[in-house]
Amino acid sequence: MIYQEALLYLESFVNYEKIDSYDYRSSLKLEKMKRFAALLGDPQNHTRSIHVAGTKGKGSTAAFIYSILSNAGFKVGLYTSPHLVDFRERIRINGELISEEDLSSILDKIRNIVENYMKDDRPSFFEVYTALAYLYFKDKKCDFAVYEVGLGGRLDATNLIEPLVCVITPLSYEHMDKLGNTLEEIASEKCGIIKSGSICVSAPQDARALKIIEKTCDERGSRLILVGRDIIFKEISYNDTGEVFDIYGASYEYHNLKSRLLGAHQIINAATAIGVIESLKARGVNISEDAVKGGVEAAKWDGRLEVLGKNPYIVLDGAQNKASAGCLADAVKKVFKYRKLILVLGVSKDKDLMGILGELMPISDSAIFTKSSIVARAMEPEKIIEAARKIDSDMENITTASSVKEALDKALSSADKRDLILVTGSLFVVGEAKSYLAEERTVECTKIQ
Repeated sequence: MIYQEALLYLESFVNYEKIDSYDYRSSLKLEKMKRFAALLGDPQNHTRSIHVAGTKGKGSTAAFIYSILSNAGFKVGLYTSPHLVDFRERIRINGELISEEDLSSILDKIRNIVENYMKDDRPSFFEVYTALAYLYFKDKKCDFAVYEVGLGGRLDATNLIEPLVCVITPLSYEHMDKLGNTLEEIASEKCGIIKSGSICVSAPQDARALKIIEKTCDERGSRLILVGRDIIFKEISYNDTGEVFDIYGASYEYHNLKSRLLGAHQIINAATAIGVIESLKARGVNISEDAVKGGVEAAKWDGRLEVLGKNPYIVLDGAQNKASAGCLADAVKKVFKYRKLILVLGVSKDKDLMGILGELMPISDSAIFTKSSIVARAMEPEKIIEAARKIDSDMENITTASSVKEALDKALSSADKRDLILVTGSLFVVGEAKSYLAEERTVECTKIQ
């Protein structure tokens, strides 16, 4: 099939990323994914892998691991979700997105399996795309593949792999209708990726989550390496172009590491990634200090404190829960110098709206609430305004926009060159903003190349 046919075929599968609500445990069945992969020849077993789960920072952590391994000379695949602008962002090797031709060709193989053997139990969009990644990394003979979990961990389609290292990034409340109402329940779902006899590298955790991680590792004979205990980090300096920091482990030290990813929370993500790299080195994988330093500096992850312009600043960040919004608020106040902050926010119905607004409203001088045009579960802007009024009934400059484009136009028309426009709340909103701002449109700011 040609690429446009491939996209239409992909969109024929149910996409839980865009659905308002569904039964998590009955809709996502790992047994179906196991059968699907077996029909394809179990391609996931042909590439050494690293598996990354968590609530916040999992994409950035995966990007650091991927960048370091690529910089060390390995052929490395990266699988993440969701995408911001293009489906192909989800699957890449050494900086190159999967080509339209490769995507279409592999999807032909998948279609043959689905239409002949799985007509009565069709996989979801995410399961199909995960299988596509498995096949692509096998066909391209990758040395390593880094997989980011889509949702949870235990039932996720990526959880067929037997990784060299499992990673748990910071855990907090998210998807509570699916993963559980307590931090312990959420942690149990995330810890589903920890395999017997593996190594587990964890970011610093709330004590309740850490207890579950420690218990799981103990039961499965997995060695736990904890950032903040076994790996120490120290911020040296920062500005609106990046962070400089040191990392200390039991048998290694990295000084004056430089990262283009903004915010102190990215130092934690980098420290977690370095814990993974050191674990691989202990297993005989040759990775030099220069490769680590160069990989950290080269790491890029769009849509996370991404600066698209200055005068005024235009900053994009997909903060989708209270904890992430708190990190975002702290980073914006710390890193950027601005006169007023204009908040452009859109969220999905299943997100912790009050938690997100509680972190972002106090740092905002005005707000424009909007919605993504591509997801059915996008919350109506009027609902967001109602919640915002409960937090700050005195803020006068609050309005709505029916689209991300309209919201950006309003923000840009009202912004002074000394202001900061923060687009956040949903990666779908961030993706639409990124796409619109990349179009041939005159924006009165200095674009970042």
